[in-house]
Amino acid sequence: MNLLNMMDAENRVVLNVGGIRHETYKATLKKIPATRLSRLTEALGNYDPVLNEYFFDRHPGVFAQVLNYYRTGKLHYPTDVCGPLFEEELEFWGLDANQVEPCCWMTYTQHRDTQETLAVLDRLDLDTEKPSDEEMARKFGFEEAYFKGRLSWWQKTKPQLWSLFDEPYSSNSAKIIGVVSVFFICISILSFCLKTHPDMRVPVIHNITVRTTHNTSAWTLDKTQTNAHDAFFYIECLCNAWFTFEILMRFISSPRKCEFIKASVNVIDYIATLSFYIDLLLQKFASHLENADILEFFSIIRIMRLFKLTRHSSGLKILMQTFRASAKELTLLVFFLVLGIVIFASLVYYAERIQANPHNDFNSIPLGLWWALVTMTTVGYGDMAPKTYVGMFVGALCALAGVLTIALPVPVIVSNFAMYYSHTQARAKLPKKRRRVLPVEQPRGPMRLPGQGPPSGPGGTPVGPCGGPVGGGGGGGIPSSVSSGNMNRRMNPAKANNPKEMMGPKMENEKNIKRNFLGV
Repeated sequence: MNLLNMMDAENRVVLNVGGIRHETYKATLKKIPATRLSRLTEALGNYDPVLNEYFFDRHPGVFAQVLNYYRTGKLHYPTDVCGPLFEEELEFWGLDANQVEPCCWMTYTQHRDTQETLAVLDRLDLDTEKPSDEEMARKFGFEEAYFKGRLSWWQKTKPQLWSLFDEPYSSNSAKIIGVVSVFFICISILSFCLKTHPDMRVPVIHNITVRTTHNTSAWTLDKTQTNAHDAFFYIECLCNAWFTFEILMRFISSPRKCEFIKASVNVIDYIATLSFYIDLLLQKFASHLENADILEFFSIIRIMRLFKLTRHSSGLKILMQTFRASAKELTLLVFFLVLGIVIFASLVYYAERIQANPHNDFNSIPLGLWWALVTMTTVGYGDMAPKTYVGMFVGALCALAGVLTIALPVPVIVSNFAMYYSHTQARAKLPKKRRRVLPVEQPRGPMRLPGQGPPSGPGGTPVGPCGGPVGGGGGGGIPSSVSSGNMNRRMNPAKANNPKEMMGPKMENEKNIKRNFLGV
């Protein structure tokens, strides 16, 4: 019986991971080949011959799941561990993260969605704190000159101009520039809308000479058209002068000219500014042409300047990103909406023709498309309505289908907005400066061949795993619960050189039992 226990003990291995000891069979660790635990030998630097265990300074909670994977063949994800840490631990032990069980897959992959969200927020540039001089020098490519202290006047001024006009939260002066820019945007759009009001327009009156019934000439006043008040023209000139100055300063001081030109907000900005000057040229040289007022339609691009407000509001940036991230859901919504419109337009067309209906509003399927669109979007203008019972039934189905179709993707869009907004609020509360953790390599003992005893120091004194004498009070000392007889070896140095004394009474008894039974 003792022999069986002894052989069973030889087949077991002790793993000390993060201070927690795990014991398993060597055959268990061979179940998954080509991994760190399947290649354990006593020649490794983290093997302690005195304690007869392998020590790994890794996360003990994750290792419990790793060892369970060797035992059962199923890898589960611990919910109290962050995803990147779990991946790092699996990489250290040589395991594939894709072997996580389906029941834990959704919980495990949440950190990947979070990392993608944080990467999107980094691209949105939602930081409201002033960047350091080193970060600005790195952004503009002046890092080498900055560290050498050889920045020229333009290299010092260019980042300041960029922060002043493009980063409203970088300084008080930038905030003032941002307020002025928003003021001119609002005034420009307000002026564009008010100048179309009849009370804000000035009639163009011409004197016309007419012939009376008594063959005499007389003159009369004729109002041919109305023009906007001249005050709106001066307001537009003032606003566009500011927009021109702003976009030129931002272009000159931008760190990357190509990216600046390609940016969608900047494209809207200089197209809207150019539309003002083009409108002036058209009024100057093409006002005599017929239907020249149609050319003013292109000035509607100036309303798109409202998108410039996204530079001053993180909420608007998040809203735009929400629609961008929900593009698949919105596309699905449009697809089902178009499908329902076509189906119900055809149904109501034929439903209204089944019974006698002298006041039929659905003379064709295209007219039914308009009715189906208005009904499915729950607008209901009332300009067209079914008159027959079958048509009313089709109309009821159309309204119900429209409510369900529009309501289904709304929770997805709301959840995307809540996700981006919550991460933005969390990022705003994070400390910008964090303590650096130096990557210090853990000390390792000298390499030992299999069966070789612990290394000895000067005078034959055994050396522990951490470099201190075995049984001593230094950093390599052995816990009192394991090192029975340490005091005797400390009092009798001669016993310290005896390998049998180093093994301890338990290991010596096991060797004697093995000799008696095996005849060794």
